[in-house]
Amino acid sequence: MKYILRSILNILAFIAIAYASYLLILLSLPYIHFERDVDFLSTKQLIYHIRTWRISFYVHVFTSPLIIVAGLFQFSRWIMNQYPKIHRTSGYIYIIVLLLISGPAAFIMSLYASGGYVAQISFVTLSLLWILFTYIALRKIKNYDYMAHVKWNMRSFALTLSAVTLRFYAYIFDVLNVDLGPRETYILLAYMSWIPNLLFVELMIYWKYPQYLLKNKI
Repeated sequence: MKYILRSILNILAFIAIAYASYLLILLSLPYIHFERDVDFLSTKQLIYHIRTWRISFYVHVFTSPLIIVAGLFQFSRWIMNQYPKIHRTSGYIYIIVLLLISGPAAFIMSLYASGGYVAQISFVTLSLLWILFTYIALRKIKNYDYMAHVKWNMRSFALTLSAVTLRFYAYIFDVLNVDLGPRETYILLAYMSWIPNLLFVELMIYWKYPQYLLKNKI
């Protein structure tokens, strides 16, 4: 019964993240024309002229969906067992794109985050931990420490999903008509986008989810 419940939860989580990835791709589409006042960019008119920020923004926006989709294939035991090549290939894509492209772009963007220093600290911390956790996961798999690799990769992916949870909480705040100023709301969302994700992953690790994924692998 416990095995069946875990399998169902695994499938539901896969579907939920796949749907979130689809939504993130849709959110990226308005930017393909590189217009300066589209959606999120309408709030960045004061810094849009900064070439470094602008390039980092487009790089991050167009690579983040790829990272989420690649990461999605890292946490399916069925794929790991039946299609290990897909698991490894998507893993390489996830790590390479994150460490060399999207992670550095996210860090540059975080330096210009709205909301002042308080929000900037959150996004800088998020981007640095994102890169660090992914690098640790890479080092662990190179040392054939599969259990540690899965745990650190889970932490990395929790931060990857901050792009989704940020928009989810923003939607909830809008629906509930949360009575906060724009700056206060943005600061709160800046921290809510990733800290609860990490806490949830630590619970999953405590509940031995990595052992479930690696059953018959170690």
